[in-house]
Amino acid sequence: MLTLTSDSQPASRAAITVLIPCRNEEANIQPCIASARLVADEILVADSGSSDRTLEIVRRMSDCRLIEREFIGYSDFKNWAIPQASHPWVLILDADERVTPQLAEEIRSAVDDAEEQLDGFWIRRRNHFMGHEVRHCGWNTDKVFRLFRRDRCRYRACRVHEEIDVSPGSTGMLHNRLVHYSYWSYGEYLRKYARYTELGARDMWDSGKRASWHSLLIRPFLRFLQLYILRGGILEGARGIQICMCQAFFVTFIKQARLWEMEHGLEPKTVEPEETTPAADAVRAA
Repeated sequence: MLTLTSDSQPASRAAITVLIPCRNEEANIQPCIASARLVADEILVADSGSSDRTLEIVRRMSDCRLIEREFIGYSDFKNWAIPQASHPWVLILDADERVTPQLAEEIRSAVDDAEEQLDGFWIRRRNHFMGHEVRHCGWNTDKVFRLFRRDRCRYRACRVHEEIDVSPGSTGMLHNRLVHYSYWSYGEYLRKYARYTELGARDMWDSGKRASWHSLLIRPFLRFLQLYILRGGILEGARGIQICMCQAFFVTFIKQARLWEMEHGLEPKTVEPEETTPAADAVRAA
């Protein structure tokens, strides 16, 4: 019988939990989970109140563990879910993202070989706009910190665009990319950014920022030029025009406009005096 010495024993493989936060993702959740299987030792779906078929789909899958809680905020929800992962490494995967076989292989190698001082890894993304991959407009440099040690990393408190605070020396960068299907329609885009600009403006307000004529007039224009000319949006054709205009208008202008609203917007009761005409009195009396 062969006896393995301590020197000849194979190294244990680092285990990974893929955490999928979601709400009303019936169109995305099944292919997302299918891609997560390429790398996961555990798939943990954290739902925040889905009212569509998302929960039904997840419960049909025997290899998924489901946890549920009311949504309070993006950072708060993820920080609640992370400690519930069973394994020491966590990969957070949004429902509209997909792991490729090449990325899965790289992730496995990265966590198995990770030095002790490394807290996690940045992953770049291949972003899509209505099904079309976007290689310019600044989207090509997009990266997210999603693969990390469960017991070391948490999201900082903010309402939107949550991030994990890490020091540069404690992170690595993966070569292969997540596939990200950002928006399939303008309806989806407008619904998402109606909420994002409101939450982003509140974070800016809390940090002491206020809107000015410069931020309302000049900043959106400069943002468009930066994305369309300097970041190569012009090379994307009609897609580039739409993406750069939307980024300049919604991400920049509307957020500044919401800041202005928070400081200067008036309530109806402060503007419209109560009617005292006989007709109004008759309506109240009725």
